[in-house]
Amino acid sequence: MISFIRHYLLAVQYFTRIPITGKLAKWVGYSPEALQSSAAHFPGIGILVGSFASLILYGTFLLLPSSPFTPLVCSFLSAFSSILLTGAFHEDGLADSADGIGGSSERSRTLEIMKDSRIGTYGAVALILVLGTKISLVALLLSLNPLLAVMTVLLGHTVSRWIPLLAMKLLPPIIEKNDSKSKPLVAKVTIYHLTIGTVWVVALLLAFNHYHPVQNWSLALLLALITGFIFTRTYYKRLGGYTGDCLGATQQLSEIAFFLGTLFFIGKNL
Repeated sequence: MISFIRHYLLAVQYFTRIPITGKLAKWVGYSPEALQSSAAHFPGIGILVGSFASLILYGTFLLLPSSPFTPLVCSFLSAFSSILLTGAFHEDGLADSADGIGGSSERSRTLEIMKDSRIGTYGAVALILVLGTKISLVALLLSLNPLLAVMTVLLGHTVSRWIPLLAMKLLPPIIEKNDSKSKPLVAKVTIYHLTIGTVWVVALLLAFNHYHPVQNWSLALLLALITGFIFTRTYYKRLGGYTGDCLGATQQLSEIAFFLGTLFFIGKNL
């Protein structure tokens, strides 16, 4: 249990902007092996970030005056809060992946573009479309059913951080010289990691079972899985493996798929 908590806090330290300093940081410690073990807690980070984003979403919905634009404003603020909490970690991966895959069909050139910190046309367009789509979908959910919107945002952040674990299990990591962004993410995902990650997701689904049975979320989860698989296959064909940027892009796109799936399979029946 002690190592479980340490690995979770290490994941919080690495994947969010929440400060873990002083005696607590010393207790948590650091090693490449510990950071690799912290990969099992990606979905647990999703619960943390999703809880904060959901709180902002629902809190602003209650506090702001009623207007046709209120759900959209609340959705913007929720997305903004999650980006602040993570430091746009996944959004950066999305932009770099879009620039690389869109900018060249050659593997070496694609990887070179992905390592460039500057955002190109493909990256900018991807960020605008993905953030705009997520914000619009959450606003639509909020206008239909505020409680469903809160649960969907929380689950979306969690599920979309579980799917990259599957990509890490299926694909080999790409290790490039001086690629400091992807090196810390390189991990050999084991059945143990997948089990811990799955427990985080299942626990949250069971917590919401009273409001919407688990089977109601299953098709949304399936759509997110299909989306993750499509892009995992793309990384394999184009790159032969994954980088940290690929994982960030997978998280963003799987989150959209989960929101869409919820609207398709639950929202239209409200």
